[in-house]
Amino acid sequence: MENQKNNSLKAIILVLVLLLLGSLFYIFKLTTAAQNLETKVASVSTEKENILKELQELKSTYDTAIAENTSLSDELIAEREKVMKLMVQIEKAKGDASAIRKYKEQLKAMEAKMKSLMLEVEVLKGENKKLNKDLDSTNVVLQDSKNYNQVLVGQNEELSKTIEKASKLSILNLKTIAFKQRSSGKQIETDKASRADVLKISFTIAENAVAKSGDKTYYVQVIDAKNNVLGDKETLTFGSQSLTYSFQAKVKYENKTVNVSQDLPGKKFEKGSYYVNIFDKGELVSKTSFTLR
Repeated sequence: MENQKNNSLKAIILVLVLLLLGSLFYIFKLTTAAQNLETKVASVSTEKENILKELQELKSTYDTAIAENTSLSDELIAEREKVMKLMVQIEKAKGDASAIRKYKEQLKAMEAKMKSLMLEVEVLKGENKKLNKDLDSTNVVLQDSKNYNQVLVGQNEELSKTIEKASKLSILNLKTIAFKQRSSGKQIETDKASRADVLKISFTIAENAVAKSGDKTYYVQVIDAKNNVLGDKETLTFGSQSLTYSFQAKVKYENKTVNVSQDLPGKKFEKGSYYVNIFDKGELVSKTSFTLR
């Protein structure tokens, strides 16, 4: 009987030991599973943060490229929008190993696209740099041409002025002498107003090889001591100026020296100072004065 009791007790103890060992093994399994779960959660969280960090770097790369304002700007902006949308999606998602794998695949594809676009951007930047260099060279050439043309224009203007000035005819030796006209036609010089009945006005047109040859008309104006214009008293307008002249002196000019002399008849010449002016159209080209007693 005593042996049976001992055997039963041993059996009970063995069962309890087995149950205890089973419980310990189960607890160990649960603990290990929990630890594995925590490790996986931590790993997923770390992977998620790494993906977000790389996406942020992608966005920064696109920001820099877009700021350079190349012809790819629209495509760069579109890709940046995709990166930003994925970042928002990852931040909101709880995430698991499957989702992380999906996000990594998307990240990998976006990085490949970014590298392709950045290569295009670099090519465009190189082309733009060359174009800008060519443009700068062209601008330099254009500016040099502009400066040279301005110099030529200035020289041409000066040359035109010089030619215009050189081509003007010079009126020399303007003289006026009063005469008494005899019935025989003989003229006797006098300086008395009471005796004078004709004024002889003479001048010389100088030789000028660069002047335009042909018929020339000069307008001679004689003003007496009472400020009266003698002779024809015809009035012409040149632009805004009007001219009352005594007579016209018409000359055929052939680039050689020409002596011009013309009489201005009159009656009862006034005593005092007289003024003689010669005009080429509206321009005064010579003048003199004389006095009758």
